[in-house]
Amino acid sequence: MNILVLGGGGREHAIGWALAKSPKCEKLYMAPGNGGTAGIAENVAGLNAEDGAAVLAFAQEKAIDLVVIGPEAPLVAGVADVLRAAGIAVFGPSASCARLEGSKSFSKEFMLANNLPTAEYGAFDAEADALAYLDNHAAPIVVKADGLAAGKGVVVAATDEEARAAVKDAFGGAFGEAGARVVIEECLTGPECSLLAFVSNGKAFCMEPAQDHKRAYDGDKGPNTGGMGVYSPVPIVTEDEMAAMKDIMARAAAAAVAGEGSPFDMDYRGCLYGGFMLTPQGPKLLEFNARFGDPETQVVLPRLQSDLVDVMLAVAEGRPEDVELAWSDAWAVSVVLASQGYPKAYEKGKVITGIEAAEALPGVTVFHAGTKVADGQVLTSGGRVLNVTALGDTFAGAREQAYEAAALIDFEGKQFRTDIGGKALQGRSAWE
Repeated sequence: MNILVLGGGGREHAIGWALAKSPKCEKLYMAPGNGGTAGIAENVAGLNAEDGAAVLAFAQEKAIDLVVIGPEAPLVAGVADVLRAAGIAVFGPSASCARLEGSKSFSKEFMLANNLPTAEYGAFDAEADALAYLDNHAAPIVVKADGLAAGKGVVVAATDEEARAAVKDAFGGAFGEAGARVVIEECLTGPECSLLAFVSNGKAFCMEPAQDHKRAYDGDKGPNTGGMGVYSPVPIVTEDEMAAMKDIMARAAAAAVAGEGSPFDMDYRGCLYGGFMLTPQGPKLLEFNARFGDPETQVVLPRLQSDLVDVMLAVAEGRPEDVELAWSDAWAVSVVLASQGYPKAYEKGKVITGIEAAEALPGVTVFHAGTKVADGQVLTSGGRVLNVTALGDTFAGAREQAYEAAALIDFEGKQFRTDIGGKALQGRSAWE
């Protein structure tokens, strides 16, 4: 099969890496790809992943059998719709379905309409209305840009002043069009957990859970990022919590093929990401994403023993009865190496060394997130640069191996958290 993966981050490198292991994958293209994907696929730097017509033309020229859409922006732009209309198998939901991520207010409406547990909220199109809402809802509180903001449009405000500043920033253009509408939510407490599912024809096939670390600095301090580290499975999740999350994902998948005439009429074929808070009242939804998580993918897919090509093609073609998932018992821990200054301004073009030495360690794979190759050297080209992932027989062993590998990699301004997975080793009380 000829396969095209759209995207160029660590998530897409992990997806491409897993697809390339399949004997059914004859030719793999990555658009645009990055410095790491060049070793497993043909990078197509000039293809605009958000241009449905251009992607279709490329797919037809190269006789592509399956297109896998990694990031959210092409999904919201309707690239999957264009390809499906032309008869090409696509792993990724339609633009209608992608509203679950593309609009936080739509997502909240979907949750409430389908009795899915989530935080209380308000949605506002005017700054004055949002500020008036804050007058009656004290901090801590969460302020979100409604649209896509690359994982940076969320502020967990500890004080009323921070909340008001976040509202003013959003309506002031800090997140562009994404901040034209603002969602303000009740601040839920507890550990977070991500649960991803392959969804096709109203059926959800849940993957193994993962726990991301969103804050930039140790101790869960600093601004929110796209994710600074992650591990899977999640030892603090109880059997009851896991069952509840799986039930919520199953009900969400069923609702995503609601009957004709429903405002939520969808045909979801792809990955549905459920972001949960494990509250004292049980798991509650923080958000839906319409694609694989980043960096969750970098620990979930290395634990997948099934052929990813088979799974994705069955999902894309609407054959949920053919989706079979098998998982390794290994633990996976991934540490993100970022550019100095991330998630704010950072410099690019720093020479990276030590990747080969890191990957020589048992169980270690380095997924490239923001890299490029120039003159034979690997250079930084993004905020999150590398995802150093290690598999091990124990949580502590995988974590130790990931940090040992991370220490072998060097570039000017290397920034990373030293406490990925630390709370989980301490147990549930670490969140109290």
